[in-house]
Amino acid sequence: MRTSADSRSSTLDGLIQEIIALGRVLDQQSNGRISLSRPRSSLPHEITVTALSVKSLEEGIIIKAESDVTIVDWDGPEDSENPMNWPFKRKWVVTAILSGFTFISTVSSSMVAPAANQVAKEFGVTNTVVIAMTTSMFVLGQAFGPLFFAPLSEIYGRSHVLQFANLFYLVWNIACGGAKSQGQIIAFRFLSGLGGSAPFPIDGGVIGDCWRREERGQAIALFTLAPLFGIALGPVAGAWIAELSSWRWVFWSTSIGAGVVQLLGLLFLRETFAPLLLERKASRIKKQLGIISRDQSKVRTKFQSEERQWTSIFAKAIIRPFALFVREPVIQLLGLYMAFVYGIVYLTLTTLPDIFEGVYHFRVGIAGLHYLSLGVGLVISNQINASISDRVYVYLKNRNEGVGKPEFRLPTMVLGTLCLPSGLLMTGWTSEKVAHWILPDIGIAILGAGMNLNIQGIQTYIIEAFSLYSASALATVTCLRSLTGFGFPLFAPAMYDALGYGKSGTILASAAILLGCPAPFLFWHYGERIRHLSLSVAD
Repeated sequence: MRTSADSRSSTLDGLIQEIIALGRVLDQQSNGRISLSRPRSSLPHEITVTALSVKSLEEGIIIKAESDVTIVDWDGPEDSENPMNWPFKRKWVVTAILSGFTFISTVSSSMVAPAANQVAKEFGVTNTVVIAMTTSMFVLGQAFGPLFFAPLSEIYGRSHVLQFANLFYLVWNIACGGAKSQGQIIAFRFLSGLGGSAPFPIDGGVIGDCWRREERGQAIALFTLAPLFGIALGPVAGAWIAELSSWRWVFWSTSIGAGVVQLLGLLFLRETFAPLLLERKASRIKKQLGIISRDQSKVRTKFQSEERQWTSIFAKAIIRPFALFVREPVIQLLGLYMAFVYGIVYLTLTTLPDIFEGVYHFRVGIAGLHYLSLGVGLVISNQINASISDRVYVYLKNRNEGVGKPEFRLPTMVLGTLCLPSGLLMTGWTSEKVAHWILPDIGIAILGAGMNLNIQGIQTYIIEAFSLYSASALATVTCLRSLTGFGFPLFAPAMYDALGYGKSGTILASAAILLGCPAPFLFWHYGERIRHLSLSVAD
């Protein structure tokens, strides 16, 4: 006698075979729709309806139908193909490689700063604005690249676009080392900046893809520390290379590093963008059912629509970063403040050689070592943020009946808004009075801590608020901050010559207080209300 379990298994197997058989003749039918003709009452038990996958078809485990269209989704909350469910080791490997891409990009942006005068001397350039553009033109490229690379990553996937962009950067960075004129360097720096910009929005998107909200604090800490530490370490290395060798090796050495990171990415970096991964799964199911891959009317993912056309997808994706800036007050407010912070970063980079070579009369290599004080502030603040960010988030989430909010990432930003103006004041006035060199270094360290805490807080907030399209949201912010990173160093020499380091630092500190100190408090009280006005934030 057959058992009840045998009967259920036989019925379920028969049902799955019917689905497969029907699928093979779908294109020959006039309606082209999947339907389950077997009445529900004939089944000996109720089939749970959740999602369709290749495993579903083979084992009869999971099926989901919305009306007459089959929707492809993850195989439940524990699906190992979902990047959110990857082992921690795999997530950290991916995060470390992403940090390598951002580190190389920011090292390239800042490493040339101490060598800029050497480049100008070789090509006979005396204009201070043109000399500053040797450094800042790379940052101008970083302003525009994300507007295209970020939406492309939401079509073709994070991994492929990131690695293509890195190759583009590598080609033009090598060309910088072989430049024959100042004009060539400026043009090649812009092009290499375009390629080097991709990690900033895409890496944030990857972190949003594979790290859960209560786990993102430490991942964001590493992701944010890498580029900022690269900004600090680059000039140290660049100063010694410029003194002991040729400025051309500033570019060739970073190209070697970029090549190593590119190889690691090819070997270990895997795709994380959920819509693309599910689309690949849907394609495998369509192939098994005999459905053409571009037909969305019968089998598609939860992110696709029947009218899905490549041209409309591409147009929407390219427009998305601009649309986010126009219609999202979160992007406008936090983006503008982050732009100011990033402008201060590059203003500091271009000012330190003048302080320690001009005021304290250190030679190039020794003056470059003072960039390490910026790195000290970054490391200390990063350790503080990494150790408490997730704890604070989980604590506030538990107090809110287990519901997390992006605003729960703001408490550590409060300290950053205080450190930033404090560091500007201390650095400016101790340099003005030619106090012992350790005092400007302490001010620079405090300044670095403020930069890091602010940037980490803003990036984490944006990633959590714009989950699926976090890459496009970060692209908008990256564009804004890179424009100020390009522009601030251009007016810095004239400002310091006219006002001195003390008054200039006071003006910048006042702006930091006015723009920054109210920000975390305003978003803490009104951030949720602002987000509810949005069309793009995560649920």
